[in-house]
Amino acid sequence: MLNKIKLTSIYIFSSAYIFAGIMHFVNPDFFLTIMPNYFTQHLFFVYVSGFAEILLGLLLIFNKSRRVAAYGLIILLICVFPANIYLVESELSQYLLNINKSQTIIRLPFQGLLILIAYWHSKNI
Repeated sequence: MLNKIKLTSIYIFSSAYIFAGIMHFVNPDFFLTIMPNYFTQHLFFVYVSGFAEILLGLLLIFNKSRRVAAYGLIILLICVFPANIYLVESELSQYLLNINKSQTIIRLPFQGLLILIAYWHSKNI
């Protein structure tokens, strides 16, 4: 039963990462809004992270590449965390995305949860 739940979650998260990655190309302005000012080449990093999400989401589907994909997702989630912190700090970004500071703070722990789920996905079924 646990294996079916895990496999289902792998497919759900794979689809979610692929969709999120595609959105980096379809609507880059959303992601540009949360890019910290201390980074340069914002659009480049939006596209690179989108490509990484698509690639890692696809690799997560297959048993042979799942472990690499899961660890890649962990690294990616850590790398994009500064954008989530910037969103908490930036009133302009919050205004542009029509969210409040409380909502941005509530989002932060989900990054840790996503990391734990990616780690769980790295283990054999």
